[in-house]
Amino acid sequence: MRIVYVLLSPTFGMHQYTADLANRMAAAGSSDVHLVTTQRVPRDRYAPSVHIHAPVALADTGLSPYTLHLPQLRSVMKSITSLKPGLVHFTGPHLWNTALVRHLVRQGIPVIHTLHDLDPHHGARFGSLLRLWNWTIIHSADQILLHGDQYRLRLLRRGVPAPKLSFMPLLHLFLGYEQTMKLAELERDEENGALPVAYEPFILFFGRLERYKGIDYLLTAFAQLAQQTTAAGAPPFKLVLAGPGKLPALWPGSLPAGVELRNRLIADQEALELFSCCSLVVLPYMDATQSALIPAAYFFRKPVLVTRVGALAEYVQEERTGFVVEPGHPPSMARALAHALADPSRLQAMGLAGRAWYDKTRAQETLALLSLYERLANKQPLPAAAVSRQLTVPS
Repeated sequence: MRIVYVLLSPTFGMHQYTADLANRMAAAGSSDVHLVTTQRVPRDRYAPSVHIHAPVALADTGLSPYTLHLPQLRSVMKSITSLKPGLVHFTGPHLWNTALVRHLVRQGIPVIHTLHDLDPHHGARFGSLLRLWNWTIIHSADQILLHGDQYRLRLLRRGVPAPKLSFMPLLHLFLGYEQTMKLAELERDEENGALPVAYEPFILFFGRLERYKGIDYLLTAFAQLAQQTTAAGAPPFKLVLAGPGKLPALWPGSLPAGVELRNRLIADQEALELFSCCSLVVLPYMDATQSALIPAAYFFRKPVLVTRVGALAEYVQEERTGFVVEPGHPPSMARALAHALADPSRLQAMGLAGRAWYDKTRAQETLALLSLYERLANKQPLPAAAVSRQLTVPS
């Protein structure tokens, strides 16, 4: 089966997601895997066995009207059809995708499209356009892949046929291909102590510093936590903010005591060290659809603290793999942080439960994805959902 992934956005996170899918299918050995993308592709994310075709140079995320350049669109269409795909999977948004999907479907080529965001993030450009584009894609593609079950249920309520919708959890890590392979080797040698995991006294926020991610909410809560622990004579915890972004636009003035800022793009090795050593990963988002950082934390045996936005809570078993709080209320976040950090041994137990969840769910997801591709390529009837709708922690 020849699988052709299409990603016309140069957005790094979209490539991280696409590479995870493509690399796994190439590793399975039963598929000839190709990627049609832009010339700004981060090739280090992809396995050498993934054939990369970059017919165009695009710099925007994909929903800007300037991307409507017909000669380049024809070049992409030619690149896809010349590969004679058995299946095409569009993994990220782009205005061209609507025309490409319709053309491929008319040619009898099965098409699956991932929809990452049914709702635009607060303050995002082209929010109304995204909603219109989503609905066009939903009606055009053969199959829609979602990473939050609540979004599958929403589309069902809007009349989208159940067999057209598949839900799978979002489980990719944040590493390049070579680093992923090295990590897999360390995992195999784990009994010999090759992959140390520590629980040092710091909380980790990882990712771009953007307003919708609730940075100001987290910093206010952390300042309140620091006051509580100081008054109680408890050992202090540090907060590490790791990622690029313009923090002064989100938090003017000096940072609270105990906050360490690593305001830059975090390379793989540094990210590995942060996730391996922290005690808790926090996602204080005010707005979100889903996040692969939760499973990434579980992979490194770390519990999470998330807000009840989007599908984040679907990935958390409260008091078992993490904690869930309401968004935008610093006192609640401060109390949850105090509760989480009060018992370090419990954090380790929760981290182990999270890793058990990750291992089981990852295996299920890979099998479900292979089955979904095979059914689409063979034009067989599809089930209503690709995997179990209940994300449970193995006992």
